[in-house]
Amino acid sequence: MSGPTSLEGTYDYVIVGAGTAGCVLANRLTEDPSVKVLLLEAGGSDNYHWVHIPVGYLFCIGNPRTDWMMKTASEPGLNGRSLVYPRGKVLGGCTSVNGMIYMRGQAADYDHWRQLGNVGWSWDDVLPYFLKSEDHHAGKSGLHGGGGEWKVSKQRLKWEILEAVQKGAREFGVEPRADFNDGSNEGSGFFEVNQNGGVRWNTAKGFLRPALKRPNLRLITHAETRSILLEGKRAAGVTFTVKGQERTARAEREVLLAAGAINSPKILELSGVGNGAVLSQHGIEVKHERAGVGENLQDHLQIRTVYKVKNAKTLNTMANSLFGKASIALQYGLMRSGPMSMAPSQFGMFTKSDPSLETPDLEYHVQPLSTDKLGDPLHPFPAITVSVCNLRPESVGASHIQSGDSGQQPDIKLNYLSAEKDKLIALKSVRQAREIMTAKALQAYQPEEILPGPQVDSDEDLLKKVGDIATTIFHPVGTCRMGPDEQSVVDPQLKVRGLDGLRVIDASIMPKIVSGNTASPVVMIAEKAADMIRMEQRG
Repeated sequence: MSGPTSLEGTYDYVIVGAGTAGCVLANRLTEDPSVKVLLLEAGGSDNYHWVHIPVGYLFCIGNPRTDWMMKTASEPGLNGRSLVYPRGKVLGGCTSVNGMIYMRGQAADYDHWRQLGNVGWSWDDVLPYFLKSEDHHAGKSGLHGGGGEWKVSKQRLKWEILEAVQKGAREFGVEPRADFNDGSNEGSGFFEVNQNGGVRWNTAKGFLRPALKRPNLRLITHAETRSILLEGKRAAGVTFTVKGQERTARAEREVLLAAGAINSPKILELSGVGNGAVLSQHGIEVKHERAGVGENLQDHLQIRTVYKVKNAKTLNTMANSLFGKASIALQYGLMRSGPMSMAPSQFGMFTKSDPSLETPDLEYHVQPLSTDKLGDPLHPFPAITVSVCNLRPESVGASHIQSGDSGQQPDIKLNYLSAEKDKLIALKSVRQAREIMTAKALQAYQPEEILPGPQVDSDEDLLKKVGDIATTIFHPVGTCRMGPDEQSVVDPQLKVRGLDGLRVIDASIMPKIVSGNTASPVVMIAEKAADMIRMEQRG
């Protein structure tokens, strides 16, 4: 527990979750010294060295200190496999354990949100909020912000083999792109990252640390929110536990639920807000029927293709010797550069699975390393991973509680590859990756496909193999869908329909998943939400 102790009692706002969105909200709302804010975080401090060393994501995912250790249900589209489903259990949430890629998505994503009836959420509406918090390495411009809390840096290392992939892709019409974040991300380039001087930059550093210096913010860590206090149709506060003791915090104005796309619907359901059939099944009194809670779950499924290469330096060979490991550590220790400073993916491409499409629907993450699966040892031979994902999946799942026990993870069903179109795009994406790897620019490296394997060629065999090797890219969204319709969970002001004093502010409000990585869009959502809250407060 940290923060001033003089704020016992009632607060203006209670924020549930000090993750990607919650840290932003805490900062913006406490800019007004007359406002008292309580921020509850079920995880612990981010004061852990592997959070801050970029390559440390390997030691944070699957670590109960920093990860909720969730798993998906058995997925029929993945041949019955259950996937590990990392979620940040620490200040900064997933920005403390993610791949650090700074990506807004496409202008068309947000224009589509607006076309669905979400007034105020078009690209032109949201761009100012991306700019507001951004501190871009190139400084302020028409499309980038300077001096904000959310640092955006260039990566601090280069790989010759990745530059060769970029040249090879150009042979097939994938042109280099200077900026993935100007509203159109078509092309290839090296990802910009949320780092500062070769160190991870999470929302806890950017937004929460400065806010904690203010006397009107109180942070409690290891505070697990059990339920929202509903008095009639108004959210009056929350109940939570700390060290086994149950406590209550009251909110004079609003409860702001920012626990993420899995835990926000879980807390709503435990509070009696959701689909009555689901709640009754687990003995929970239905206090507010809202059938969409937990539905509309979307995620990006990535297919990892692996190519053995020759005459190339990759992390596999560097990290598989004591001398190589020592050199890597020394390079980071002296200059905060080298492999320990790298994001999981350095090079990316946005392409179309069909040339008739207006905007790219595929995203590549290309890495100078390879494993059988994330968390496994690196292969003992030089190789690269060419991962590709469908940016706009039609397969939709759901996340619902399995009992009234707040300590039990929800039943997370993604239904990957359940839509026929997603199966078709999966096949096209692997074949496109294979084509790019035949480029003349790559011939010197003699790429040899080892995953899925060149012998896997028919549609039937390839789709089965995709089911064996595809995995999540950790982008769950949509479970508290925003919309103008009565079936949506929240309205375009992010207020839970039919209830007063309660908003959801995180990735769960996305009606459709964005065409790229999701962390920075959530920062934007929180910026916009804070602005709406403060405008209403003044009005």
